[in-house]
Amino acid sequence: MCKVDFMRAFRMFLEKLKEQICQPDHQWKIKGFIDSERRLFSLSNDTKVVSKILEIHMFPYILEFAEDCGFDVVLPSHQNYYPDLSFVSKANPALKYAIDLKTTYRNAKNPNLCNGFTLGSHGEYFRNRESCKNIQFPYKSYKGHFCLGIIYDRVKVNELERYGLQDLQCIPSVIKNLTLFFVEKYKIASDTSGSGNTANIGSIKVIADILHERGVFAKLGEEIFDDYWMNYGYINITDPTGIQKPIRNLDAYLRYRGIKPC
Repeated sequence: MCKVDFMRAFRMFLEKLKEQICQPDHQWKIKGFIDSERRLFSLSNDTKVVSKILEIHMFPYILEFAEDCGFDVVLPSHQNYYPDLSFVSKANPALKYAIDLKTTYRNAKNPNLCNGFTLGSHGEYFRNRESCKNIQFPYKSYKGHFCLGIIYDRVKVNELERYGLQDLQCIPSVIKNLTLFFVEKYKIASDTSGSGNTANIGSIKVIADILHERGVFAKLGEEIFDDYWMNYGYINITDPTGIQKPIRNLDAYLRYRGIKPC
């Protein structure tokens, strides 16, 4: 299955996936967790908790989709390896697609924005496309790099509340109004690092631009995205005062490479 057909099939699958994980009233179907005495406990809306449980919730449906399309799904052999899912063709194991699962929440003050997320490292495995460090298969072996993402509204709940099974229908979900998307990674990338001191690529944050793949590299192309992030912080230029500074923004990079902005 070529990349274009794979993208088309996955985007069609998103509608079915949303029905599987969301109620008709747009709340998340997951309500909490249950112990051996059949007591229900509300979830926290902590982003790490939501992200992991969403991943677990979606996984059976993703496996079913992969099987229907003739792919095996390979999970990372170590924690924090890239990507979250490797789709490997059963007919041709050399055909692989990398999929990272990304979740984030809408900005409460400006619902056109989300909190953003990281798009993987621009470190060793990104610069050395044959490296196996912190990646399931060498970067060059993937025919496409994608994000399966969910943007949601957070709901404040009373985490101290306890429930029984008879209360199942009245337990509030900790997230609602889920928007699912499947996009190529480079098309939603920003030109700034995504987190603190780690070598992670940041995403854009305007939701409409994410959904329509209108990141800063979308028109420039994947080759320029790769070159920019492979050299992020490694190319030095001299400012008007004579001080050398590393390039860490797209405008300076394009001037250095002599590329006309799109």
